[in-house]
Amino acid sequence: MSIDWNGLPDEEFRAVFRAWVLDNCPAELRYLRKQRPVYEEVEQWYQALAEKGWLAPVWPREYGGMGLSPAKHMIYVEEWGRLGCPRIPDHGISLTGPLLIHHGSEAQKTEFLPKIISGEHIWCQGYSEPNAGSDLASLRTSAVLDGDAFVVNGQKIWTTLAHCANWIFVLVRTDREAKPQRGISVLLVDMTSPGVEVRTIENLRGEADFCEVFFDNVRVPAHNLVGALNDGWTLAKSVLGHERIFLGSPTRAEYALDRLGKLASDRGAFEDAAFVSRYARLRLDLYDLGSSYERYAKVLRSGGELGADVSVLKIFATELYQRITEEMLTLAQEEARFNDDLLIEGGQIDAMNLFLDARAPAIFGGSNEIQRNILAKAVLGLPS
Repeated sequence: MSIDWNGLPDEEFRAVFRAWVLDNCPAELRYLRKQRPVYEEVEQWYQALAEKGWLAPVWPREYGGMGLSPAKHMIYVEEWGRLGCPRIPDHGISLTGPLLIHHGSEAQKTEFLPKIISGEHIWCQGYSEPNAGSDLASLRTSAVLDGDAFVVNGQKIWTTLAHCANWIFVLVRTDREAKPQRGISVLLVDMTSPGVEVRTIENLRGEADFCEVFFDNVRVPAHNLVGALNDGWTLAKSVLGHERIFLGSPTRAEYALDRLGKLASDRGAFEDAAFVSRYARLRLDLYDLGSSYERYAKVLRSGGELGADVSVLKIFATELYQRITEEMLTLAQEEARFNDDLLIEGGQIDAMNLFLDARAPAIFGGSNEIQRNILAKAVLGLPS
């Protein structure tokens, strides 16, 4: 008998999910140094979630999901982060799946959704371009209809884990004469198609999380168009609707502050009044972040829509994460130069790894500068 997860009290659902994760997520995969493991590295965890039926929390049950309400989904995400579950290649689950469920044809749902659940299809997202990152409406990758196929030419950049994916959903310009937002469409592209080339981009930690993707006369079947022609901007916004609240989750900062506290205890830093003052400020800011996050979470739990002011949450969370990891390097002193973990009594601290990881969140998902522009225009009513 299937359980109505939404019918359980929140704390009971939290306890059930937490207990199952502790029993089924391999210990060696929890709290990974690598923030973006590839599918082969987390396949065991991916398949365990799929077998349990917990891989796609917000998908309707008829498509293999849990059908979680916003309230239960918030708990799922919170516990996932606090338990150190590894991030799985999730573009198919969190982006492609919802895109097809809400806007795809029945044939597309039948073809693609089961293969996301099984892990046969690993997806990436083709949005940003060299001159169209946060200003996505200026994208130039083109798709021209030629018989029963679109011919795609152009380039995408900062495409997460594209070198490990076999499918990509791409924003393309299908009408050059229309206003920027109105001439965009969404295509589903097989990465093994002739003319697709992927080049990795090494990040500060020496990992290839991001890629460039080039399209040279790539033919894409016309039936791989999602939704209506030239309506891709609307689809793109709907897919990313709740991203900012999850980017504003306090879990990264919570983990980093816990590690800072352990390092400080080991090095005797709590004997230093100046450090205690700085640490107290960080802890109080984390309390404030948690309260702010809960305020927005309540809006989602009640079925409401988030306003533009949620941008403040992403700024607060990412910059607090940076300040905590900077304090960690200050405390580590000359050892801060090491990429390897710092040894402390009873364990080790990944100080440099966390510091480097904290650089990216302020940029991806709409840079913090863009978020400040949103707040200035949409909340404060300031002129452009």
